[in-house]
Amino acid sequence: MPDYHHDLLFGIFVPPSARDHEAIMATVELADDLGLDIASFQDHPYQATFLDTWTLLSFVGGRTQHIRLFPNVLNVPLRPPAVVARSAAALDILTGGRVELGLGAGGFLVPIAAMGGPRRTMSENVDALGEAIDVIRALWKPGRAVHIEGKYYSLSGAQPGPAPVHPIAIWLGAYKKRMLALTGSKADGWIPSLGYADPDELGRMNQAIDAAAEEAGRTPADIRRGYNLNGSFKSAASGFLQGPAHLWVEQLTLLALNHGISAFILAISPGAEGDLKRWAEEVAPAVREAVAKERKDRPPPSTLQDSANEAAARAAREALRLVGEEEPNVAIGREGQQMLLAVHQHLRQELAKLRDVIQEVREGRASATDARSYLNTMTMRQNYWTLGAFCAAYCRVVSLHHAIEDQQLFADLRAKDQSLGPILNRLQHEHEGIAKVLGEIDAALVAMVEDDKHLDDTQGAVDHLSDALLAHLKYEEDQLLEPIGRLGIQI
Repeated sequence: MPDYHHDLLFGIFVPPSARDHEAIMATVELADDLGLDIASFQDHPYQATFLDTWTLLSFVGGRTQHIRLFPNVLNVPLRPPAVVARSAAALDILTGGRVELGLGAGGFLVPIAAMGGPRRTMSENVDALGEAIDVIRALWKPGRAVHIEGKYYSLSGAQPGPAPVHPIAIWLGAYKKRMLALTGSKADGWIPSLGYADPDELGRMNQAIDAAAEEAGRTPADIRRGYNLNGSFKSAASGFLQGPAHLWVEQLTLLALNHGISAFILAISPGAEGDLKRWAEEVAPAVREAVAKERKDRPPPSTLQDSANEAAARAAREALRLVGEEEPNVAIGREGQQMLLAVHQHLRQELAKLRDVIQEVREGRASATDARSYLNTMTMRQNYWTLGAFCAAYCRVVSLHHAIEDQQLFADLRAKDQSLGPILNRLQHEHEGIAKVLGEIDAALVAMVEDDKHLDDTQGAVDHLSDALLAHLKYEEDQLLEPIGRLGIQI
C-alpha cells in the first residue's frame, strides 16, 4: 500500500475513568506541553465508571492550548447527530479550531438498548451512521434550512450553524466490509485499533477503503489513515511495540511508508509520565525524521493507479458490490458471522478490563499514600475480593461461550462440512486448555487472599489467559467465519 504523504500526527488515548480525573488532566496537560498533536478519549456512555466523553473534551479544551480534541470514537446511536454537529462546531469555535470528530456505528447492542438507545442490528447501525454523517455535514454548511429525509435520521427545516472555524474531519472506527466502504465513500479519516486490526491486516483493509473511495469519485489520499496503538517500552525486543524506543521508531516508520498510516495514537494510563515523555520526545520526532528522509526519494502517490493496484481495486470494488438479494441461508450465515464477531469483541473487551483490574490492584498497593486513588479507600483484602468477584464472573462467561460452541456451533459445522473436522478438533482442544488456565486464575486468587505475595501468580495466570484466548479467538475467526457464512450456520 502507498504512503499518502500526509503530515504525521502523534497523540494519546487516555481511559476516561471518573476516579482518575485529576491524573487524566495532568496527563493531557503534559501532552500539550510536550507538543503532541491529539488528545483522545473513548466513548462508552453505558460505562458507569467513565466520565462523559464530550464533557471531558470540553473541560480539556479549556485547560490546554494547542492539542487537538478527538472523541475516539463517539457512540452515534447514543449521540443524536444533529446535536453532535452543534456540539462539535461550538467546541471548535471555543478552542480556536482544535476539534476532530471520530464516529462509530455502535457495536455493543445490548448496553446501547439498556441506556434507552435504539434497538438495531449491526447492519442497521452502519446504515444509520451513513445518514448521521450527512446530517452533521449539512448542519456545518452555511445556507438555507436543511431538509433530509432518512430512515434513521431526518431534518425538517433545521437551520445550519454555527459553522466550525476550520474544516472538522470525520474519522470512522471501521473493520468490516461495509464500514470500510463507508469510510472510503464518506469519511475524512480511518482510525482502527491494534488488537482489532493487526498490522498485517491493514493492507487488506486499506484496499477496501481505496476501492470504495474510487467508486465514490474520490482518491485514496482523501482519507487520512490513523492507528490506535498500545505497547510497552522494554530493554529487549519481544514483538510489535514491545521493546526499546528505537524498535518502535522502526516499526512505526514502516507503517507510515508501507500502509499510509499518518496518525499514531498511543494508549496511555493516567499518570504514566515516563511512557508519555518517551513517546513524545524519543519516538515521535525520530519517526518524523525517518519518514521525511524516505519521502525525499518517494514521489507522492499518483491519482492514477498502476496496473497491479488497478486490478486489486477492481477486485475489491466487485466484492463491495455483492450486496444484492441473498438466499435465505446466506442471510442466516451473515447473521451468524456477525454474532460470532460480536461475542468475540465482548470477550476481548472484558479481557482488557480484567487486565486493567489486575494493574489497578498492583498500582494501588504501590501508591497507598495517594489520596486520589480509589483503591486507597479499601483494604488490600477488599481489593483482592473485588478482583476475585470480577475474575469469577469473567471465567463463567468464557466457559459458557465455549460450551455453546462445542455443543451447537461445532456440531452444526461438522454436520455440513466434514472437512472442517481437524480445525474443530483443534478448537475444542484449545477450549480445554483455556478452561485449565481459568482454573489457574481461580486458584491464584484464593491464594492471594491469604497472602498478598501471590499477586504475581495471579498476574502470570491472567497473562497466560490473555495469550491463549486472544490467539484462540483470532484462529477461530480466521477458520470459521467463511464456512459459517457459506453454510448458513445460525448462532
